[in-house]
Amino acid sequence: MPRSQNSVASRNRRKKILKKAKGYYGRRKNVWKVAKNAVEKGLLYSYRDRKNKKRSFRLLWILRINAAARLHGFTYSKLISNLKSKKVDLDRKILSDIAMNHPDTFAKIINKTK
Repeated sequence: MPRSQNSVASRNRRKKILKKAKGYYGRRKNVWKVAKNAVEKGLLYSYRDRKNKKRSFRLLWILRINAAARLHGFTYSKLISNLKSKKVDLDRKILSDIAMNHPDTFAKIINKTK
């Protein structure tokens, strides 16, 4: 009996990868072997950089909070420890937004932690 090849599934699998490679430069967009490697590498980078994005945003928030706190005579670490001791539940994202866009509200928060 001859060997059957499921060409429909194979073609669909290749089309799925080539569709993800759309927009790549040169043979990376239309040659199966090259596109498969490029797409796999791109997926690895996207997974890794989703984690790095969270990390870099947290760093940015901390920098903003520290800069705003120093204007009021506090350091970042003292401000966060005071917030925790006074049981003020504001995360760093919200604190940095308040520090950037509403400095008067940030000053009230700092006065509450003193």
